[in-house]
Amino acid sequence: MLKQQIEKWIIRMTRSMNLRSKIVLFYGLIVFVPTVLLAAGAGYMMLHTVRANYMLTIREAVRQSAQSIEFRKQSYDLLATRTATDGELISRLARDYADIDEQLGTVNYVDRSFLLTSKYLPGIENFRIYHTNGTLVQDGGLLWKPEDRMLSGMREKEWYATMLRKEDNLVWTNAADDRTKLVVSHKILNLYGDVYGIVYLLLDYNGVFMESFDHPFEGAGALYIVDDSERIIASSEPSEIGSRLSASSLGPYWNNPEEAPAARNGMVLITQEIKSGWTVAALVHLDRLEEQSTRIMYYIAIGIAFFLLISIFLIMIVLKNVIWRIRKLGIRMTDISEGYFEVTVRNRDNDELGELEVLFNSMSGRLRKLVEEHTEAMLKEREQSFRALQAQINPHFIYNSLSLIRWRAMDQQDDIQIRTIDALTTFYRLALSNRVNVTLIRDEIEHLKAYIEIQQLRYPGQVSVEWQVEPEVLDLYSIKLILQPTVENCYLHGGITTRAHAFIQITIRQAGNRIQFQIFDNGQGISREKLEQIRSGSYRGTQNGFGMNNIRERLALYFGPEGRFEIDSTEDEWTKVTIYIPVCTDSPEIK
Repeated sequence: MLKQQIEKWIIRMTRSMNLRSKIVLFYGLIVFVPTVLLAAGAGYMMLHTVRANYMLTIREAVRQSAQSIEFRKQSYDLLATRTATDGELISRLARDYADIDEQLGTVNYVDRSFLLTSKYLPGIENFRIYHTNGTLVQDGGLLWKPEDRMLSGMREKEWYATMLRKEDNLVWTNAADDRTKLVVSHKILNLYGDVYGIVYLLLDYNGVFMESFDHPFEGAGALYIVDDSERIIASSEPSEIGSRLSASSLGPYWNNPEEAPAARNGMVLITQEIKSGWTVAALVHLDRLEEQSTRIMYYIAIGIAFFLLISIFLIMIVLKNVIWRIRKLGIRMTDISEGYFEVTVRNRDNDELGELEVLFNSMSGRLRKLVEEHTEAMLKEREQSFRALQAQINPHFIYNSLSLIRWRAMDQQDDIQIRTIDALTTFYRLALSNRVNVTLIRDEIEHLKAYIEIQQLRYPGQVSVEWQVEPEVLDLYSIKLILQPTVENCYLHGGITTRAHAFIQITIRQAGNRIQFQIFDNGQGISREKLEQIRSGSYRGTQNGFGMNNIRERLALYFGPEGRFEIDSTEDEWTKVTIYIPVCTDSPEIK
C-alpha cells in the first residue's frame, strides 16, 4: 500500500515536466549523487583488492587468449590437413590422365569438395592446391602448377621448392611481401611419403587474429605469438610482425620471464605455450595496467551499487509511465506495418511523448487515406490502360473495309480471300469489343480459331493444330485475349512455320476448381536467359501489342493469386505455356 502511494506521488510530481527535465532529475538522484557518496567510501577498499589480484587477472587473460589462438590455429590446421590428407585428392593427383574428360572430372571433384570448405573460416583470402602432375591441367581456381608467377612475395617455383625442403608437413609463415598476411602450407603426400603437391592458404592477419590482438589489456601491454623457430608470427604491434625474437621488444625479457617487474622498467613478460609449439607472450606495463584495472574496478563497484540500491526501485517508478507509452506506440506501429490502419493512441500528457502520440494518430489517418486513394488509382489506371489499348483501332472503319473487300472477292469468286476476310471479321469483332474485358471461353476459342484460320491460309499445310477442349468449360467465363497472343508467339517468335512436322497443341480442361489452358508447340523454343527474364517479369518483348507481362498482370487483376501464368521451354525443341484461372460461372470482376 505504501509503495503504491509513493509511486502515485512520484508520477504526479513529474507529470508536468518535459522529458528532458525528467531525465536530468533521474540522473541527479540515481546516478550522480550515489556515485559521489559511494565512491568516497568504497574506493579505498577496492583499490587494495585490485592490486592484490591484478597478476592473477593478467595470467588468466593470457591463458584465455592462448586458448582462443590455439582454437583458431587448429581450425586452419584442420582445413589444410583435411585437404592434404584427402585420399581421393591424393589418388587423383598421382594418376596419369589420358584425355580431357578425366581431367575435367578431377577439376569438378576438387571444386565440389574444397571450394565451399575454404569459405567456412574467416580471413581466407586465397586457397590453392599446387601440383606437379604434367598430365593434369591447372584451372586457375583451386588447382595450380608452380610456375614463375609471384606468390606472397616469392615466385611459385621458389616457394614450392622451399616448402618441399621443410621437415614439417604443416608450416605457418608470414608473407614475404606483406607482414599482415599469413601463409599456411601443407604437403600432400601418400602413406609412403611421396609428395604430390602442396596446399596453400593465404590468410588475412586481421581476419584471423585481430580479435585477440585488438587493443589487448586496454592498451596496457602488447600480445605476441612466437613460433618454434623464435619468429614473431603475430603481434598487437604491427611493426614487429615477422621479426626475429632477438630483434623485437621481447628480446630483453625472453630469457627471464619471471624476473621482478621493477628490474625491467616496469614491464613483465608472461608466456603460455600451446600444443602446436607456438608460445603466446604478453609484455605488460604494470603501472598502466594497475591504473586501468583500478578504474575498471571502480566502475564495476559503482555499477553494482547503482543497480542494486537505486535502479530496482526508482527506475521502475519514474520510467514506468514513459516505457509503457513507448511500447504502446511500438505495438501500434507494428499494426500499421501489417496493414491495419484503424489504430490510434490515447493521449493524456503534454510532454514530448504526448506530442508524438498526437502526431501518430494524425499520421495513421492520413496514411490510411493515402493507401486507399493509391490502391483505387492503380486499379483505375490498369483498367484504363487496357481499354486504351483496345480503343486504338476504329472498329467501324475495319468492319466497313473488310465488308467492301469481301464483296469484291465475291465478285471475283475468290474462295480463299473470302475465307480470309471472314476469319479477320470474326477476329476483330471479338478483339475490338471493348465494352467488357471478360468473355465466355467459347468466344475466346472462336477468336483463337479465327486467328489460326488466317495463319493456316498464310502457311497452308505447314502447321497442324490439335484441339483438346472439354465441352464442359465452354460456357464458363475467362478474361479476353489470353490465348491468341500466346499462339501468336508460336508464329512470330517460335518460328513454327520453319519447322518440319510443325504442330501446335491447344488443351483446355477443368482440373478441380480451376480451368487449365495449355498451348504446346514444337518450335525453336526459348533460350534459358530469356526464359528466366520472362518468368521474373523483366522481359519486355511484346506480341501484337499485348506482352506476356500484360497477360500476367491482367490475371492478377481479375483473379489474384489464383490466376497463374507459367512457361517452360527447351531451346530448339519446344515451348509450353500454361494458364490457370478459377472456375467462373459468373463474369469475374476486378479484385
